[in-house]
Amino acid sequence: MKLSIIILNYNVRYFLELCLRSVQAATSNIEAEIIVVDNNSSDDSCSMVGDLFPEVKLIQNKENTGFSRGNNIGVAAAKGEYLCILNPDTVVAEDTFTELLNFADSIENLGIIGCRLIDGNGKYLPESKRNIPTPRVSINKIFGSGDSYYANHVSELSLGKVDVLVGAFMLLKRETYNGIGGFDEDYFMYGEDIDFSFKILKKGYSNYYIGSHTIIHFKGESTPKDIFYRKRFYEAMQIFYKKHFRRNLFYDVVVKVGSKIMPLLESKQEIHNDSGFKEVILDGNKMSYKQIIASFESKSGNLKIRPKNTNFIIGSNGAKNRGEVRDVENYN
Repeated sequence: MKLSIIILNYNVRYFLELCLRSVQAATSNIEAEIIVVDNNSSDDSCSMVGDLFPEVKLIQNKENTGFSRGNNIGVAAAKGEYLCILNPDTVVAEDTFTELLNFADSIENLGIIGCRLIDGNGKYLPESKRNIPTPRVSINKIFGSGDSYYANHVSELSLGKVDVLVGAFMLLKRETYNGIGGFDEDYFMYGEDIDFSFKILKKGYSNYYIGSHTIIHFKGESTPKDIFYRKRFYEAMQIFYKKHFRRNLFYDVVVKVGSKIMPLLESKQEIHNDSGFKEVILDGNKMSYKQIIASFESKSGNLKIRPKNTNFIIGSNGAKNRGEVRDVENYN
């Protein structure tokens, strides 16, 4: 089998359905399997998968095991030469896996492949490619400067080697994943993709960002960008720092203090903007997912998707906002 796609789900039933429909379209000509690991959702995600996608392998955890453990469980059941770790609030194009697998097959010492991610407003997500958060980089990031945190040596639309790729979309060989030991389960959520990318580099592999290929990552559907998210993120950075860098009292104090203060300051500074754009519905019955993604790329505004063969409309007004789902019959 060429490819196993691992999707870890938690209470995002409709985004998961949209994701699965796009993945099905993208694997129609590939020997592939789709594995959904559900982290004890309280919605009807599992029954939806069973009813609408009987060919999908569903693993139902009895508790929320976190991102690292959940994906490791999915990979343990995988059979593909390659893996794709994929968030449930994503939309891939019909040629996503074909193109990226062709690239993967041509590269020696391949680590992880990532691509360009945009949010529900079509805005580029700079965390698509990042640098290793050394203590100095981490401190700059904590106190508001992300210039050294993001991999700006590779432009948004280019192809190049980068240090860190985002866990929302990671494509790599299964033997490489297992050789690293999978995601470190000391991270419950956030930071595990940074840790994993760093371990890949230390093993002598190269990670690649492919900016010519775009997917949608609505972002934050399972995890709203609130003060608790920020607290968890900065706690994860502390774990990474302690695992991989020599202890230094000054950096210890600054990182610890910053991780406590900055989540509070950021929550007060956050501004929710109404895009003011007229809402546009992109109908999957008339458009391919590649065309839908291109529409998000070309328009900045209030775009929503009606997935093919469904009766709901779904979307999000930005990476910091929860998405919304509406019934087509009640849409005005």
